[in-house]
Amino acid sequence: MTVITSIELYHIAMPLLYPWRTAYGSDDVIESVIMRMNAGEMFGWGETTPLAMPTYSPEYTGGVYRVIRDILAPRLIGKEITSGEELQQQFFWIKGNFFAKGGLDAAWWDMEARRQGLPLWKLIGGTSPVIDVGADFGVQDSIDMLLGNIEKAVNTGFTRIKLKYCPGWDLDMIAAVRAAFPTMVFHIDCNSGYTLADAAMFKKLDRYELAMIEQPLMHDDLIDHAALQAQIETPVCLDESITSPEKTARAVKIGACRWVNIKPARVGGITRALRVNQICEEAGIPCWVGGMLESALGASVCKALASLANMKYPSDVFPSSRFYAEDLSRPSIALSGPSQMTLSDTPGVGAAPDPIRLERQTLDRVVIK
Repeated sequence: MTVITSIELYHIAMPLLYPWRTAYGSDDVIESVIMRMNAGEMFGWGETTPLAMPTYSPEYTGGVYRVIRDILAPRLIGKEITSGEELQQQFFWIKGNFFAKGGLDAAWWDMEARRQGLPLWKLIGGTSPVIDVGADFGVQDSIDMLLGNIEKAVNTGFTRIKLKYCPGWDLDMIAAVRAAFPTMVFHIDCNSGYTLADAAMFKKLDRYELAMIEQPLMHDDLIDHAALQAQIETPVCLDESITSPEKTARAVKIGACRWVNIKPARVGGITRALRVNQICEEAGIPCWVGGMLESALGASVCKALASLANMKYPSDVFPSSRFYAEDLSRPSIALSGPSQMTLSDTPGVGAAPDPIRLERQTLDRVVIK
């Protein structure tokens, strides 16, 4: 019996070692919402990280905190929730707000895995405790700086590298990278920085044999992505456009992509991420997992999803030391081998906030009961 008695909510700020720059801007601090769901003696932790400003998606951290505090969390208090689908049904009347819903969904799954005495990755059907991960680089100060960082990643043993791609940091950058590393697996992430009018530029990318082009067009588009995919050989991967199982099914139906990146919080939580993956697998569309620079808590959810059979590409789960001097949650995320990470056998997600660090980095806190 899982009757939710209270939910502790934290709006936190995690300083980055250096700014993270993409097509939609630059972040010096990652704001996140962390929550602890309590049901008697049972509890579970969740994290959702939409960024401080509504640049990646229409949601932002301060808004997500308020939506959970004022609308979603009170809806769950006193309710017996026996499945992820049942939890999602509590929110059917709320339009969108997937990051907000996703944090609570993650907390429920952590609690359920703890209750069953299973690590999350086993509970959701993961096939291996070892996952493949890749290296990522945002916009750098210079191409020489980027090439140096790529060389370090290659020497470390990473098997694929993702590069942020935006106007002013585009074809010349890719040409230099491919010339320096002719056989390395690369793909680019455009973060919705272009339109269909840029199709000629994307056709030029075919010569560089990229693994995929991630989210080249508008953040909520499917139609133009289908048109672009029909014109280029390089596979299109949808990221921001995939916000629900329903949109996933439409994307598959019209041929809008050949890959799907699943960020669990973006699609509304683990429950819906599992359904998105199922739709893709049935259609023969491979997936991989993306992260949002979460603490080790949220990143551990990504690691669990990356263990599913249809995850066919090294995922975006980063070692904590890449971005943070000290991860807010523990144990921190680390490589266990070249381009690999090992999942925990501890019941639950496998990570939780450090109490001292959580208190130090909290901007606001509330308990709903």
